Amino acid sequence: MEFKHKSVLLEESIDALQIRPDGIYVDGTLGGGGHSLEICRRLSADGRLIGIDQDAAAIEAAVRRLAEYQDRVTIIRCNYSEMRVQLEKLGITSVDGVILDLGVSSYQLDEANRGFTYREDVPLDMRMDQRQTFSAKDVVNGYSETELYRILRDYGEEKFAKSIARHLVSARESKTLETTGELIHVIKAAIPAKARATGGHPAKRTFQAIRIEVNRELEVLEQSLGDMADLLNDHGRICVITFHSLEDRIVKNKFRELEHPCTCPKEFPVCVCGKKPKGRVITRKPVVPSAEELEENSRAKSAKLRVFERERQGRRE
Repeated sequence: MEFKHKSVLLEESIDALQIRPDGIYVDGTLGGGGHSLEICRRLSADGRLIGIDQDAAAIEAAVRRLAEYQDRVTIIRCNYSEMRVQLEKLGITSVDGVILDLGVSSYQLDEANRGFTYREDVPLDMRMDQRQTFSAKDVVNGYSETELYRILRDYGEEKFAKSIARHLVSARESKTLETTGELIHVIKAAIPAKARATGGHPAKRTFQAIRIEVNRELEVLEQSLGDMADLLNDHGRICVITFHSLEDRIVKNKFRELEHPCTCPKEFPVCVCGKKPKGRVITRKPVVPSAEELEENSRAKSAKLRVFERERQGRRE
């Protein structure tokens, strides 16, 4: 199956990066290369793009899509949490911009065997990096009722988290749950019929929660944004596109913390903690897709773009 993914908020995010032709840019979620292609088109022969993705199919597609610009592109298969280490291996200590387009790609959703979709009965998987051994099957069959409840409540914001967790533990006592179809059957049994009739597919939130847990998505995001800010040259920018409230909250709070890091009590007349701002938040409110984009791409519905700019820090270490 060909890797297809329509980049969301493409123009808005590329404009927000304020690309310098001779700059160095990192696409931390390369996908099919949609954002990277637009970055490359704005780079001169002296510019450079580093594309990072953990999905082999995405990298294969991006190599083809960016072939015209291969002299200024380096593609690395890893998680974006490894960005700083991988850049150091290339001799790069600072960059002019970073873009992240989070969540699951259209390809991953449409390629049924990856196990991200609740529309097919396929083996439980949901790994973005298929070199990883830990999968959705391990979560569903190995987590305690308390752990299942926690991830369904926190990562899926699932109203029936307690009931679903209890039903999963009960169901697997007689048989290991192997497929998405078996998982959906248990979820439906745990949710009252009246509630199943509204709000989309009853398994949607559970699948989201398990996918986030399998790939450590929120943990990785929270731990990586500070590193990315430290990598930026003066006036360099981070652009992050999120697709659900949990991601957006992390980005919003982290950008705010980078802008206002002081932890001194409000009654202190001067700052004594010594924490200096790293830059400023460009998007006081997130940028959302236009009506035209929503009409063309229904998967853009929940997308939000937030932008942070590094301010002049004086001499860099």
